[in-house]
Amino acid sequence: MPPSDVFARLTSPYRPELLAYCYRMLGSVHDAEDLVQETYLRAWRSYEAFEGRASLRTWLYRIATNTCLTALEHRKRRPLPSGLGGPADDPEGPLAPPPEVTWLQPFPDRLVRASSDDPATIVAARASLRLALIAALQYLPPRQRAVLILRDVLALRAAEVAELLGISVPAVKSILQRARAQLGQVAPSEDDTTEASGARQRELLDRYVAAFENADITALMGLLTEDVVLEMPPTPTWFAGRESIGRFFGSRVLTVPGVFRMVATAANGQPAVAMYQRGPNGVHHAHAVMVLSASDAGITQIVAFRDPGLFELFELPQTLGPAPVSPQANESANALDNGSPTPDEPTPWRF
Repeated sequence: MPPSDVFARLTSPYRPELLAYCYRMLGSVHDAEDLVQETYLRAWRSYEAFEGRASLRTWLYRIATNTCLTALEHRKRRPLPSGLGGPADDPEGPLAPPPEVTWLQPFPDRLVRASSDDPATIVAARASLRLALIAALQYLPPRQRAVLILRDVLALRAAEVAELLGISVPAVKSILQRARAQLGQVAPSEDDTTEASGARQRELLDRYVAAFENADITALMGLLTEDVVLEMPPTPTWFAGRESIGRFFGSRVLTVPGVFRMVATAANGQPAVAMYQRGPNGVHHAHAVMVLSASDAGITQIVAFRDPGLFELFELPQTLGPAPVSPQANESANALDNGSPTPDEPTPWRF
């Protein structure tokens, strides 16, 4: 077997977990894909010198870690809007213009593959990709970030991490202690991250989709918790609280049935929907990927990533053909055809 085939056969099984690792480090799927590619290129170039003193997996993680640390030397952290300032006071007021910020990206669940088929391992792998955790990790200095992920997420031994980074075991323990303390200041508490069961998440997602497609603000309000948060990168403006978010959606988004079509998906181990907005020709175009956090009480966070470029990552089309028209939409269309106004019929704002 040619050396390239041997290399590919031995190393390709680690690609998905290396992609997830680089994503945790950088907060970007696109950057993570580039760095995994760079990792494999470096590994191939030095494969003949690999002596097997460490496992192949550890050796690949050493290369990936060094690649990530080099990349992070000249990059700022990727935040969510809530990481830049407090929530807005007026849901019907003007939104701040997008700043020159490189935002955090969602991670499609289709790319998540645990190193084991054990259900508990799969659940743990997805939990370590939760959006709130990835956002919190971005606050850590790169080396602290690497040590914490390698020890607490990937469960490497302190001696393995020390060898991987070329430092002592006491140094690993010291860095890990500082990283945990820093993360504890910015990460959500365990009480805030209690998640709904799978069945409850599916129920909430189905009802959320229906509320958006039918422009049913009352139904949507019934799904939100009192302290729900809405973020919409690249808009830095964000809202906190069911009343504020209800006013925002009710006055600026959910004004006409049929304007939005939603396709269920999953990201960061959380329920998500791809949002399509209707154009003048009746075709719905890719608009946003909305990642939801949910507890048994309801939806606690909505992060609407308004970047149609993300749809390719989720293997979703850029457009959807005309959908079946609901009775409410038919009524609105007939009224418009007759030249008569309809109540609550403003043009939806492209949030």
